[in-house]
Amino acid sequence: MASFRQKLLKLLYPLIMRLSKSGSRGKVLESPKPAAAPVPFYQLDSQLNNGQAFSFEALKGKKVLLVNTASNCGYTNQYEELQQLSEQYADQLVVLGFPANDFAEQEKADDKTIEQFCQVNFGVSFPLMKKSVVVKQPQQHPVYQWLSDARRNGWNEQAPDWNFSKYLISEDGRLTHYFGPAVSPLSEAVTNQLARR
Repeated sequence: MASFRQKLLKLLYPLIMRLSKSGSRGKVLESPKPAAAPVPFYQLDSQLNNGQAFSFEALKGKKVLLVNTASNCGYTNQYEELQQLSEQYADQLVVLGFPANDFAEQEKADDKTIEQFCQVNFGVSFPLMKKSVVVKQPQQHPVYQWLSDARRNGWNEQAPDWNFSKYLISEDGRLTHYFGPAVSPLSEAVTNQLARR
């Protein structure tokens, strides 16, 4: 169930999005040239929130949107938009959620509680990973090390600067875009990229 804080944040979500769009949280970065990543994306793997291994090899041929998530954030309502996006583009896109408690203690829950919260409040059916660290530090998840290190991904150094930062991977495993937290998953900035083949 949603707490009072979570219900309040849901009400305030449109205002939060409007106010934060023009700052750094609304930034969009695009790969300067379509080149293969020095370290292949498909060599990566992760753990689903139930502890099961998840190989990125299985994602070949689809676009992938990786998002660091949190249950008590002003952007938490994006779970609903991410679910809508994953349904709308089900044949060509996989959304992966990476719950993390890296910003202002906004994800204190354990993996099971996070999963239940997402399913009950937002109908989330896309894969959620085990809670992990996404910011640059020694414990940073290997997937986020790849996403925020140009020597691995080919161009990008931008680590998440808040919850719900988004990274788009092409069908052939290239990191093509970074979308800041204030960029809605359903915005044209994102959907225009999904419409491209």
